Amino acid sequence: MTSAPSPHAIPGTHRREGARSAWLERRDGTLTFHLTAPSEDVLWNDFEGTVDRTEGEATGTGPTSARNADLLRTVFANLKPVPLGLATSAGFGDRLGLATPGHARALRTADPSGTIQPIFAQQSIREMARTHRTAQGVMDDATWGTFQAGWTTSVGADADHLKTEADVRTCVDAGFTFFTFDPGDRVDDDAAHDDAATLDAKLAALPWDALRSSQADLLHHYRDRTLDLGNVKITLGEEAIVRAAVKYGAALAHAAHLHQVLVSTGAPHEIEVSVDETGTPTTLEEHAFLALELARLEIPVVSLAPRFVGRFEKGVDFRGDLDELVTTLTGHAAIARELGPYKLSLHSGSDKFSVYPHIAEATQGRVHLKTAGTSYLEALRVTARHDPALFREILTIAHDRFETDRASYLIGADPSRVPTADAIDDAALPGLLDDDDARQLLHVTFGSALDAIRPSLLSLLETHHEDHEVALEAHFVRHLTPFAKYARSDENGDTP
Repeated sequence: MTSAPSPHAIPGTHRREGARSAWLERRDGTLTFHLTAPSEDVLWNDFEGTVDRTEGEATGTGPTSARNADLLRTVFANLKPVPLGLATSAGFGDRLGLATPGHARALRTADPSGTIQPIFAQQSIREMARTHRTAQGVMDDATWGTFQAGWTTSVGADADHLKTEADVRTCVDAGFTFFTFDPGDRVDDDAAHDDAATLDAKLAALPWDALRSSQADLLHHYRDRTLDLGNVKITLGEEAIVRAAVKYGAALAHAAHLHQVLVSTGAPHEIEVSVDETGTPTTLEEHAFLALELARLEIPVVSLAPRFVGRFEKGVDFRGDLDELVTTLTGHAAIARELGPYKLSLHSGSDKFSVYPHIAEATQGRVHLKTAGTSYLEALRVTARHDPALFREILTIAHDRFETDRASYLIGADPSRVPTADAIDDAALPGLLDDDDARQLLHVTFGSALDAIRPSLLSLLETHHEDHEVALEAHFVRHLTPFAKYARSDENGDTP
């Protein structure tokens, strides 16, 4: 190929694969996709845009569309998500579809070895509904962002908090490879306090056919079983087994169903099971029960997200007894190591700076960090600096919508402690992103804000794309650096 990108090409995006070459250009805030290949190349049948042909060679110019994203994943194999196994990994939720270049910069800075494996495409069905995005749209935005970042190694893609068969199939069709099953609404938090008669009735009513077991088999299999997990020993007494089964039995049955649906598609996949969005912490006995039952049900999990002690609220650091958390992390990590192995998954992991060194050490890098709304908050920080009027509009929406939008989140914010838009100077607006109450107020109202101001916000971030990337890089370096110390790329459980 003799064609070369123009001076408008984004640095680092020019890539060549055999006789094919591609890059991105930015003009007037708009990205365009450029491709050169032999004139007779079959990929031109799928290219969306204009094609100029010369003798033996063609050059195409087109939009960053879904059709061209699919073509891009065909040309450059690393852009097509794959299962990542037991390697240390980090998921980067991106509610706006613009954050991946900043996420990639942070990974390169915090982990120059490239050991931490990225999941740039990550969004829950709940967030897709609130942002009016589709699974395919999330995938395509991440593809373009990964390409724009010049990323040339493997990536995963997390279909997060899946609850239904339809959710699984939709995300399979979009090309996701990491499937987070969330049966949390089937977890019975009352099991920890139910009296004996209530427990017996609930135990008998469990979906035993779906669990491929019976009440008698359960007790026979687990009663008084002692688990020697190295530095942790757990004895499963009858009461602990009954309470764990009542608490998690229906959830396990649903996870088994979703697993069967996923396997039936034939798609490459790895599975996480999440029980973090529940009312009571997962005890070590309950975690051991979950691990043993997942193995018995032949659900091969790559990671599991228990409900840890304390409060993992959105957008702020851990709230609770850190010493107690550190102690239990040692036990949870031992269970994941000895009864798996699988990774511990840290959900609502954004901004938990006090926790990162401890979970990284406890797991020795066999960990998955999952973040989401904190990237949106960094976008708002950039907005506050460059367009105070737009930020004030977002802040007003946040005050108006907080009580409604907070319903599905664990949040402790007090909106009365957050200034209203008319009670704060322009120079003080960016500082709101360092205040816990304001962060949570803005965090959970993202859907309402985007309904009102999405085009304006996206336009501002495109105009100030470099500032946006720098802000994301600085913020996520703080997230990733503690994990880089223990990061592991192996998949056989050996110590790094």
